[in-house]
Amino acid sequence: MASRDYVKRGANKRPAKKKPAPAKRKPWRSGLVALIVLSGFGFGLYTLSQDPEPQVTNNLSSTQSKKETKPAKVIPPPPEEKWDYVDSLPSREVEVKAKEQVISAIPYIMQCGAYKNAQQAEARKLDIAFQGISSEVRKKDGSSWYRVVLGPYKLKRDAERDKHKLQRAKIEPCAIWKETQ
Repeated sequence: MASRDYVKRGANKRPAKKKPAPAKRKPWRSGLVALIVLSGFGFGLYTLSQDPEPQVTNNLSSTQSKKETKPAKVIPPPPEEKWDYVDSLPSREVEVKAKEQVISAIPYIMQCGAYKNAQQAEARKLDIAFQGISSEVRKKDGSSWYRVVLGPYKLKRDAERDKHKLQRAKIEPCAIWKETQ
């Protein structure tokens, strides 16, 4: 059986489409419209820049009214201020009463992750060590989780200071709680 070329056969039956001739434009019409719009805009700016003539209520001649112009606006001089804080600040003392920090009998600890394998826990411990904070990996008996723990801290404020330092280094999440061994 002879092979037929169907692609060539289909191409001969379709006539080529002719592109329609572009419509002739009249450039003088668009130029005229642009000229009218620009002249209207220019006239509007001109009228806005002109000050209106003041209305004269008494019977003065037109030459006298043109000579009389608006009185110049008198701006009052700025007030003279004397600042005394430059002299008074060095002699002042500010008393600050700080709250007494409560030292808990139970120390605080901070946990920064719990992992199924020891390699992940050691990697987190290394990230924390690069921030200058010491941590340890703990594994409870009967549990398969490795916890990365920082502390113990006597004050919660100290634990939060380290937590914020780790947050700035994108080491999250870390939780603070009282140690219950």
